[in-house]
Amino acid sequence: MTLLHEFKAFAMRGNVIDLATGVVIGAAFGKIVSSLVDNIVMPIVGYLIAGVNVKDLKLTLVEKGFLLPDAPAVVIGYGAFLQTIVDFTIIAFAIFMMIKVINRAMPKPADIPPTPKGPTQEELLAQIRDLLKNQAKKK
Repeated sequence: MTLLHEFKAFAMRGNVIDLATGVVIGAAFGKIVSSLVDNIVMPIVGYLIAGVNVKDLKLTLVEKGFLLPDAPAVVIGYGAFLQTIVDFTIIAFAIFMMIKVINRAMPKPADIPPTPKGPTQEELLAQIRDLLKNQAKKK
């Protein structure tokens, strides 16, 4: 089997396609949540804390040109970091709720009817022995 055929067999398996679909949908969902946080949640939070744009919050460690005339300022952008934490929290909660719904929809082990019991290995061997004895008697 050539490398191309092996790759095609790998790529066409159901779980690889399902995984790729999940990644694409997850990326799109992440963009939606980021937009929600950027454009709705954080402006409300900023308004509640004296009209500040949370994304622009930063701590300046070294002013521009402090040591060298052309050196940029050294800042820690903790506002953008806080916004990313809010993004993550909303996405994690949404995934948690989705998994709860899926688990609730799945049948519980008690709901699954038991599989019918067949003969045990010993019973099967006894039946085979008896059949062989009957065939030997007929000859």
